[in-house]
Amino acid sequence: MPHAHWFARIGLVLLISLVSNVLYASKRTKNVSYIEANSSVKADPERHLLDVYAPNKTPKEGLPVVVFIHGGNWDSGSKNIYWFIGRRLAKQGVVAVIINYRLSPNVMVPAMADDCARAVQWTSQHISEYGGDPNRIFVMGHSAGGGLAALLATDDALFSKLGLPKNPVKGAILDDPAGIDMYDYLLEMKYPDDRKYLVSFGKDPAVWKAMSPLFKVRAGLPPMLLYTGERTYPSIIAGTQSFRDKLQAAGVKHLYRELPGKKHVGMVKQLLWKRNIIYRDLLELIR
Repeated sequence: MPHAHWFARIGLVLLISLVSNVLYASKRTKNVSYIEANSSVKADPERHLLDVYAPNKTPKEGLPVVVFIHGGNWDSGSKNIYWFIGRRLAKQGVVAVIINYRLSPNVMVPAMADDCARAVQWTSQHISEYGGDPNRIFVMGHSAGGGLAALLATDDALFSKLGLPKNPVKGAILDDPAGIDMYDYLLEMKYPDDRKYLVSFGKDPAVWKAMSPLFKVRAGLPPMLLYTGERTYPSIIAGTQSFRDKLQAAGVKHLYRELPGKKHVGMVKQLLWKRNIIYRDLLELIR
């Protein structure tokens, strides 16, 4: 075939173009510590880090910002796994901040929530250096990270104790969130392995309630997007639907979608695709 070599070259050019489009549509700044030098907290060299993904072109005005919090059952996970979310958001004109936080058994969930709040505080103070708008910060999370994102959006005390005059979170995107109601979940202990969560949440029911966003819903909260997979864990579906009902009763703007056929891990894997429904809803929310 006389044109086989030519077609092969065209295919190679298209492949290089595609790879370049995926890899270089944004610039990544890796492993930035979000613990300030004068902080009373000792910086963890691995867990107190974040990565920033920004579009290559510097905008004339600050871009919306999404802080993504990974899941992992409160005892595992890393920002390094979720680079694709940073790339996808940056490619669509969003400055993305993908964070680490300390994990169980080294700390419990209240300290994790504090870490996430410190990461948002750093974002509000520094994101303009990366082209982001500090007045348009949204939080997003999957699984345990979804529960932590919900806490950031509902618990102003997480920021007031850091010295911030108001909560900087302007909205939340909760992807199959876990831990929305750990109070009732740990009181019931319905499943054989539930006692393992006492390592992360402790044995004090007052702490379980304090770390459950369900009990912090009130009028005036920022808008939220809620997603569950049709085939995810029953406790996640039940907790998210209870959260939705409370948001509705309080008059908080929100959107809830149950995605057909999706299991728990599939709910975050689908974010590999730029035209995913979660990204489409997210862009409408933040813009």
